[in-house]
Amino acid sequence: MNDIRIESALGSRHLLSGFHAFGGYLLACLLAVIPCLGEKSPSIVFILADDWGWQDLSCHGHPYVQTPNLDRLAREGTDFHRFTVASGVCSPSRTAFLTGNFPAIHNIDGHFAWVEQNQRRNMPDWLDPSTPTLPRLLKEAGYATAHFGKWHLSNDMIPDSPLPGDYGFDEFGAYNCAGEQMPFHEDAARAGDFIARSAREQKPFFVQVWLHEPHTPFHTLPRYEWRFRHLERREDQIYASVLSHADERIGHILDTLDQLSLAQETLVIFSSDNGPARAVKPTPLNLQYDTATGAGWGIAASKGLTGGRRGYKSSLFEGGVGVPFIVRWPGVVQAGGVDRDSIISAVDLMPTLLELAEVPSRDELKLDGINMLEIWKGGTQPNRAKSLFWKFPSPWPPTQNRPDHWVSWAMVREHYKLVANQDFTHFALFDLARDPLETEDLFNRLPELGASMTQVLKTWKTSLPTQPKGQVFSSLRQKDKLP
Repeated sequence: MNDIRIESALGSRHLLSGFHAFGGYLLACLLAVIPCLGEKSPSIVFILADDWGWQDLSCHGHPYVQTPNLDRLAREGTDFHRFTVASGVCSPSRTAFLTGNFPAIHNIDGHFAWVEQNQRRNMPDWLDPSTPTLPRLLKEAGYATAHFGKWHLSNDMIPDSPLPGDYGFDEFGAYNCAGEQMPFHEDAARAGDFIARSAREQKPFFVQVWLHEPHTPFHTLPRYEWRFRHLERREDQIYASVLSHADERIGHILDTLDQLSLAQETLVIFSSDNGPARAVKPTPLNLQYDTATGAGWGIAASKGLTGGRRGYKSSLFEGGVGVPFIVRWPGVVQAGGVDRDSIISAVDLMPTLLELAEVPSRDELKLDGINMLEIWKGGTQPNRAKSLFWKFPSPWPPTQNRPDHWVSWAMVREHYKLVANQDFTHFALFDLARDPLETEDLFNRLPELGASMTQVLKTWKTSLPTQPKGQVFSSLRQKDKLP
């Protein structure tokens, strides 16, 4: 047999002769397919802040907050300006991220609190552990999964509530949950250790790092306060220092990925659970105590900004639900990109990441979000195939101190947003493409559109459960008062 020279897919040349030629040919074929067999979905780091306003980044124009690591993330990824969460408060938003569902489907309309409060508000005491969740599905697909930081899909005041491990996490350290409360500032270090261990084991990983900042109480440290000693107001020093502390921990995670040469194969997401908190009236700066994280400064130091959007935390206007959303995946997601148009929701995270991880679609998941992977990659978004819906128990009529906190129902269809009060006696309609700050009410000017969207919103309301279902009640409940 003649000598045969074969170039493998790995770029090396093998001189094969005689009886070895045919075996060498088979070897070359095998080498040629190694890149396909060896391709793997990227690892995922999901960083979620708590009450971080849209403008609370220096790259978004905050007047004194400095976030060099988040600014770096934006430079190396794409900054989506039209992202919204599924509620104006914590627990429902986190439910949407983890399940791909509107939280009202699980009767989770507010934050998880004491059992008595949950019961009075017709809420469960925790998210049902049998619910299909993003970490569980990624774990089944071969990912190592971990959660570090705030939980709040139950509460530390409910000792028999499920732990994060019951939702599909291999490893966790958490607070605002049952059991031992992890010190909040250990989140990034523990995440870094988990990432390094997963790299050694050659496993793709999904790790949630859910930050405490900038939720009250504000836990300040001297080294971060010193950075902002030039600010005259003590409240501003406090707010800037805790965001600086959080930004530095985010930097630790990014540095870990660099040191392990994992940045190219890791998708990093940063967002917030809702808009910034604000005191409703002049409030003195005092200390307050939290059962999960300890003592710190109170809400007088809440100085978050919304970038001109209406409302703050607990509002269904854009100031309460429009939050930062930055995605980095080198070589796939455009570096330095700014997307001002694509409407992306928290419920889209799960279907998008399942597509990215090549997890087969399953009808029983009943996801409310849609796959946005092509948009993340810089493609053009068609009109959303599904409407977005919100439910939140807001008072009516609005109060003088909180004029933008009256919306109890909302929906977005294409680029129009309809809002309504509790009993559907008052409405407003906005064109978010032309008026993202919701300054011009079009409800009376576009009566047919308003009527059509109102009917869809009312139909969605009737589809919601009237009470919590599943294994979602603590043994602390008074049995004779269960919903």
